[in-house]
Amino acid sequence: MITALMVLIVVFSNAAGDVLLTRGMKNIGDISAVSPLDWLRVAGRIASNTDFLAGVFFLAVSFFSFLAVLSWADLSFVIPATSIFYVVAILGAKFVLKEEINRMRWAGALLVCLGVAMVCIP
Repeated sequence: MITALMVLIVVFSNAAGDVLLTRGMKNIGDISAVSPLDWLRVAGRIASNTDFLAGVFFLAVSFFSFLAVLSWADLSFVIPATSIFYVVAILGAKFVLKEEINRMRWAGALLVCLGVAMVCIP
């Protein structure tokens, strides 16, 4: 039971982190600056962006939760089980970032779900 809960924490915190980082970086804009002064300005905007900082926080939660799960569960279970993250991230992209998700991406997400189900069945 605790393993399943920790896997869900890994999945949802990882997806939340990626979605928030993306939203933060889209708010910051293009970072193709080349001069050191431009990089300092960009770093300042990144450091003060709450979406970016929240994304880093959630990715840290995901990472340390992942380490905890690996300490008591088999890698052959943990990696496939946490791969459901891809589906959750696509849902976040659609509903939070308002991205258009084509049929091929939805089909890929469905294949990930089916693969996870096959691996998780004892």
